[in-house]
Amino acid sequence: MKRTHHCNELRPSHAGQTVTLVGWVHSRRDLGGVLFIDLRDREGRTQTVFDPADLPKEVFEAATHLHAESVLEVTGTVRVRPSGTDNTKIPTGQVEVLVKSCVVLNHAAVLPFPVDDPEVANKVNEELRLQYRYLDLRRPEMIRNLRTRSKVAIATRSYMDEQGFLEVETPTLFKSTPEGAREFLVPNRREPGTFYALPQSPQQFKQILMVGGVERYFQLARCYRDEDLRADRQPEFTQVDIEMSFIDREDIYGLIEGLLKRVWKTALGMDIPTPFKRIAFEEALNRWGIDKPDTRFGMELVDFTDDFRTSSFKVFAGAVANGGVVKALNAKGLAGATQGQIETMTEYAKSFGAKGLAFIKVENGEWKSPIVKFFTDAEKAALTTKLGIEEGDLILFAADQWLNACEILGKIRLYCAEVLKAQGKLVIDPNRFDFLWVVDFPLLSYDKEMNRWYSSHHPFTAPVAEDIPLLTSDPKKVRGQHYDIVVNGVELGGGSIRIHQPEVQRTIFQDLLAIPAEETQLRFGYMLEAFQYGAPPHGGIALGFDRMIAILCGTQSIRDVIAFPKTAKGVDLMTASPSTVTGRQLRDLHLEVKAAPPKAG
Repeated sequence: MKRTHHCNELRPSHAGQTVTLVGWVHSRRDLGGVLFIDLRDREGRTQTVFDPADLPKEVFEAATHLHAESVLEVTGTVRVRPSGTDNTKIPTGQVEVLVKSCVVLNHAAVLPFPVDDPEVANKVNEELRLQYRYLDLRRPEMIRNLRTRSKVAIATRSYMDEQGFLEVETPTLFKSTPEGAREFLVPNRREPGTFYALPQSPQQFKQILMVGGVERYFQLARCYRDEDLRADRQPEFTQVDIEMSFIDREDIYGLIEGLLKRVWKTALGMDIPTPFKRIAFEEALNRWGIDKPDTRFGMELVDFTDDFRTSSFKVFAGAVANGGVVKALNAKGLAGATQGQIETMTEYAKSFGAKGLAFIKVENGEWKSPIVKFFTDAEKAALTTKLGIEEGDLILFAADQWLNACEILGKIRLYCAEVLKAQGKLVIDPNRFDFLWVVDFPLLSYDKEMNRWYSSHHPFTAPVAEDIPLLTSDPKKVRGQHYDIVVNGVELGGGSIRIHQPEVQRTIFQDLLAIPAEETQLRFGYMLEAFQYGAPPHGGIALGFDRMIAILCGTQSIRDVIAFPKTAKGVDLMTASPSTVTGRQLRDLHLEVKAAPPKAG
């Protein structure tokens, strides 16, 4: 099986050469007694011609019974296709191989779904595709995605090496740190009753590496979270994990902008402009209602708190009197929204605790809404001026506490954009990438139900230096040195400058997060001790590698860029895992399963 060329290589300049190709039967056509078989390998496909006049009878007969995806080795002569038979859709479309000999390396059974037709294959139930993942991976779209992933991984390693970073592997058997997402636990056979945990991230190890003097670390790290899944989440995933010593936020910004510039050039041949915009957390919420804004379209939120402070409409005036805000957005051209669409938006508002959704439809020169009768001419004028109201617009309101009001309209804004895109009223260039940094997050957030503070990012994030005196006196005003990198409404990654002073870290753990001293020592004692021996100032970031590849490949689901992903229930359908284990395995681990095993099938 010595191929001379791959199946995307032959051109008219190869005419007359004898070549050997290997690959899978992509398609087979019988035209007047002559067989045409498109042979496909990882690189592409080539048309081969089986003419009974040039082949032994048994070889030709065998070829007529081949199923799609059978594996062949063919040897033959390259020739230019007859005039008018070119296939301009593939690079080898000007030539074909007249087969002189053929060896069937493996016969394929009838396929559970077609591989040769992308339109049909893309409509196949995803669970069926995952069950037969080895067939799904043969599709050119999937090979392209894996190729992009590989090239980006290589480019990342090359760039980080140029910047003086060391690639260091950190353990995947770690200790349990239940603060955060749910963990996967691994029982320890040698010491019954103790467990490892698979790491949610290498966060603690990479900070210890900084204490150890590594200074510049990175890895393409495998991470694990036992949480409910969705299109951009998997129980195991990969992140570009980075940590640096003796730096500030500006150093991180410059490093990551350079990395993404290299990645986009490698994957798409595109030069993305740098530096990226910097937007404060508060501004992002005020303008777009979300801390990962998609800035490729307008529809920004507008504040009307002062305009409705003394309004006759008690819902708005009451919200302001209670310390809240009144905000609105103009979904231009969406006045014709259906009742179902309005109900969907209303449910979004209710999911944040609102009682309903106020809106105005501008149709036939009228403002259609039961709330309009409460508005003064001045209030109407303010709305018209600030929102640029025109015929066909849909005005949507939120009156609530600041964060709630922003988030309600932020979610509705994205929904309206999807509706307008479906109607062809909002067109976004698929090759446009709006990168930005979101900065100046609050260090802490308050959980009213639990009556306690929790970390907005994680408990190792350093406060802005000038805000440290406010840690114990006014925690809500403390800003963290946390930053997120966002593109087109997707958070690519996040990081922070870390706390390197043990006394500040103890204050965060014990005084603000209310983690008892004993628990702090049990969970993080080794880190606090390490910080006593000369911890350098340091910071880092982690980029979602799978998520980034999905963006580069133009797919909505990271499952399309992972070779062997899990379903939304965390199941590998191809290998039927997770699965039960034997009684002996459980006895070795000193475990007993009380739940009934799942029923087969």
